[in-house]
Amino acid sequence: MRLQSSLDLGVIGNAAVAALIDRSARLLWMCAPRMDGDPVFCRLLRGDGEDMVPGGEWSITIDDFLSSEQTYLRNTAILETILSDRHGNRLRIRDFAPRFKRAGRIFRPVSVVRIVEPIAGSPRISVAIDPLYDYGAQIPTVTRGSSHVRFLLGDQVLRLTTDAPVDFVLRRTSFVVDRPYAFVLGPDETLAEAPGTLAQRSLEATRDYWIEWVRYLSLPVDWQDVVIRSAITLKLCSNEETGGIMAALTTSIPEYGESGRTWDYRFCWLRDAFFTVKALNALGATKTMEDYLTYVTNIAAGSPDGYLQPLFGIGLERHVDERTLDSLAGYRCFGPVRAGNAAYTQVQNDGYGSVILAITQSFFDERLPNMGGEALLHRLEPLGEQAVKRWDQPDAGLWEYRTRSGVHTHSSLMCWAACDRLAKIAGKLSIAERAAYWRSQAETIREGILERAWDERLGHFTSTFGGGDLDASLLLIPEIGLVQASDPRFLATLEAIEKQLRFGNHLYRYRAPDDFGEPETAFTACTFWLIDALARVGRDDDAREIFADVLARRNHLGLLSEGLHIESGELWGNFPQSYSMVGLVNAAMRLSRRWEEVL
Repeated sequence: MRLQSSLDLGVIGNAAVAALIDRSARLLWMCAPRMDGDPVFCRLLRGDGEDMVPGGEWSITIDDFLSSEQTYLRNTAILETILSDRHGNRLRIRDFAPRFKRAGRIFRPVSVVRIVEPIAGSPRISVAIDPLYDYGAQIPTVTRGSSHVRFLLGDQVLRLTTDAPVDFVLRRTSFVVDRPYAFVLGPDETLAEAPGTLAQRSLEATRDYWIEWVRYLSLPVDWQDVVIRSAITLKLCSNEETGGIMAALTTSIPEYGESGRTWDYRFCWLRDAFFTVKALNALGATKTMEDYLTYVTNIAAGSPDGYLQPLFGIGLERHVDERTLDSLAGYRCFGPVRAGNAAYTQVQNDGYGSVILAITQSFFDERLPNMGGEALLHRLEPLGEQAVKRWDQPDAGLWEYRTRSGVHTHSSLMCWAACDRLAKIAGKLSIAERAAYWRSQAETIREGILERAWDERLGHFTSTFGGGDLDASLLLIPEIGLVQASDPRFLATLEAIEKQLRFGNHLYRYRAPDDFGEPETAFTACTFWLIDALARVGRDDDAREIFADVLARRNHLGLLSEGLHIESGELWGNFPQSYSMVGLVNAAMRLSRRWEEVL
């Protein structure tokens, strides 16, 4: 039987572990013990083929399968899949990672729970759990007990505890689901209570946690379901222990087909984290910002001169060396599969502004128990000094070109933002001398950008100083605050971007060939930048039309990947992409009616 991989996937997680599950309840991707670690379930990247050797997935299959339905329990990260057979029998599978308050803290183990229960007739299932390790290269040793199975996966051991017959699980024997069965996968520890009791109690507590979390979000009037699902997904892409925020949960899902654009996104990019924090802050979910503040404070403490590389491991690792893996064929056999990302060695000068922008709110938001003060300002100022030094220097840019560099307008813009926000922070703290210093530096950079990024002959801003190309990041100029959206220079740039980069209702990040040729997919985050820009210039109807199109391109659970192939309408790129989920939040907040209009 040939099963073609797709991104019709759901995400479960708890900010310590995350897993991807397809429409038929196959768990295809999960890294452990960290979300950027070894994928013990790696079927998503093992390729497609006839009668493929089992391994790298955890399936719960109904005999004589007919159809499946899948949704999230309302306002939670609990995924529910209903499987039906050809004889009218039906069962429900509820998948989740426990997350709830216990003993004064958030309990979030590296564990996933699956509960199977009949809802019509006498369905029969077979369970097959086949983790691998060393990126799919090694098969674990398996041992069993009276109610558990242990998988020896190199340096770690995972234990599956269940009240289903263990022999049936090991032999993949079909059995009747005449009552609920629970499967708890996690560390090699004995459960304190029966698996069914533990699973049901964890389900109820996890459901209550997420419902309570959503209750305190500051939602717009319109598209509330879209915003709620996006906010939960962004939370699942964070690592609460360290405060790091992952760009995506996967590695090496191609930007498109055989493009060779297969990158590992399981790291914390400073710019991506900024956009995630900004979106969650707008919803009132400020705890992620507080955790991220701890993360970047540790980064700054390890960089006494203020230099920042563009990305870090979620455990603050500074070296995430890139390697290709022969053990995995890739998504739909499109490789190479990579672990690590060489972009950490690049010079990308936008990071200084990204960090400072991400935590500026902590100086102004009175809701926070611990607001930013003078000590934090002094820790951030070396980053500002780097911005002053680097705003007009070549770098790889936010698109991470691997074989060329330039003075990228976006990088310069973010260096300006670093100084501008430091001036505002110093002013808030009534430190007049530092406020004046940073305001002077910001003005110098602003004048330089407006002079050198504007091309009088072309009549628009350009991607690089002295260059002639456009890229979508120029749409962020008014959002970051360099000029107003009504500025004729920005209006001219917006017009040029629509002519050159817009195809239908979607936007390419750029069209000029790069290290791999011309891009073949629209970059979804850029489409959201276009929506924001159009709304800022008063073209709300155009913005709403584009937003409606993007909403229609989400998968069946409301999730987005990195990009979209315009001709086929298919999602491509790493999944779920935090940049894209942020865009859903921002667009809904920007375009929604006000509460006063409907109440």
